[in-house]
Amino acid sequence: MPVKKNSIVLLQGIFDPSVFDHLKRRKIREVFVLEGRPTLDAARHSCRELLKRKIRPTLIADNMAGFLFYQKLVKEVWLSCLYADQGGALCRTGGLILGVLGRAHHVPVHVYPSSGQSSLLGLTKDITSFNGISVAPAGISGYVPLVEWVPEKYIGKIYG
Repeated sequence: MPVKKNSIVLLQGIFDPSVFDHLKRRKIREVFVLEGRPTLDAARHSCRELLKRKIRPTLIADNMAGFLFYQKLVKEVWLSCLYADQGGALCRTGGLILGVLGRAHHVPVHVYPSSGQSSLLGLTKDITSFNGISVAPAGISGYVPLVEWVPEKYIGKIYG
């Protein structure tokens, strides 16, 4: 897909369906979707919901976000959150770096309600294998936090 340099939203996490309706009301036609490792649930959920609303998703690897900011292709960041208050938001892992990138590149970061629950930690196998194939030698341990706190200084607005 050729990427247009217009208002492109970068989505990270698993959102409540109402968030996708909000995108449609704003007449946003294309978005970037972070895959959401280790489970890839964010990719499956977001892409399915976007296609239902005739919004074209472009799926990217989680670690490609910095490149998109560098290329000035991100105009807004939308993070899903499990909990938010005046101090910040509990988001899926990756939300903090997107907040930092947003602030550094003067891109607004918005927080929206998440769909469903999330565990706090994943399993070692979630990081040492991919699609059932080992990507690390036997005996390697893994640290797999699935949520992290994004301080309010990195958030433009909290919705919902």
